[in-house]
Amino acid sequence: MARQIIWTEPAWDDLDAAAEYIARDSEYYAAAFVQEVKDAVESLSELAERGQVVPEFDDPSLRELLVRPYRVIYQVLPSEVTIVAVIHGARRSWR
Repeated sequence: MARQIIWTEPAWDDLDAAAEYIARDSEYYAAAFVQEVKDAVESLSELAERGQVVPEFDDPSLRELLVRPYRVIYQVLPSEVTIVAVIHGARRSWR
């Protein structure tokens, strides 16, 4: 059964900030990055458990996908996947 994808406002803000940063060098690569993240997130509606558990937490419902050097942090619930953050992988911790 497909899960509904829900983006939190902070996650959209994170994605926008990452795109703005990348666009300083290339608007093309910024747009490609945003599309790559959106495609990866969309795949979670069918394959939500494919991401690894977020190492900072011992909670199997909190998972992450790696998209280039960024981490897409999300929570898996029975009928939905909530995107909670998009952070650069160099950051040691999430929020």
